[in-house]
Amino acid sequence: MVVGVLTIEIHMGMENSLKGKRRILKSLIDRLKSKFNVSVSEVDKQDFWQVAVLGVSTVSNESAHAHKMMSKVINFIEMQGEIELIDYTTELL
Repeated sequence: MVVGVLTIEIHMGMENSLKGKRRILKSLIDRLKSKFNVSVSEVDKQDFWQVAVLGVSTVSNESAHAHKMMSKVINFIEMQGEIELIDYTTELL
């Protein structure tokens, strides 16, 4: 069993309230869960308006598959217009 863990830091430049941030994050999290069948949660910087850190995880029987899923999630986030990917780290456990 392989667990893929992805930590993503994103910037939402147009937001000026926590309410707006939550709206964008809820939409993004729901789309990630639906499209890639991964677990997603906001794990840090909850009190900042324009920055968020998301934790994404998947379980697979092959490390190559877990790595491929994490790469697809990163590519998907990079394609979002209102979100800028600042940094990410990937771990396979």
